[in-house]
Amino acid sequence: QVQLVESGGGLVQAGDSLRLSCTASGRTFNSDIMGWFRQAPGKEREFVAAFNWRGTITYYADSVKGRFTISRDKSKNTGYLQMNSMKPEDTAVYYCATRTDRSSSLYNTDTYDYWGQGTQVTVSS
Repeated sequence: QVQLVESGGGLVQAGDSLRLSCTASGRTFNSDIMGWFRQAPGKEREFVAAFNWRGTITYYADSVKGRFTISRDKSKNTGYLQMNSMKPEDTAVYYCATRTDRSSSLYNTDTYDYWGQGTQVTVSS
């Protein structure tokens, strides 16, 4: 059974940094893409960033480009989302997700097979 467990959320001030982790278990993920999404109250879930475990693809939403960085530790089956220079508009529940689909749009939430439980990130001004 595939499981994604997130950690690292919390309350920070504008300009601060935070790192989220997402540990996957249940099978091998060498061919997967891991995506990070977020959902603010009253808004739809939106794409933040994604990478493939082989390390050949990384992609960021324009809203976080230059501030957020994704990485992975294959030995731990763990992906990371490093968030720097955070803004109040980054406040949301953050989710990681994984899929084997390599061709569909990274932005499409319907193409991801498994999701983490979500972790709250709050940025105060």
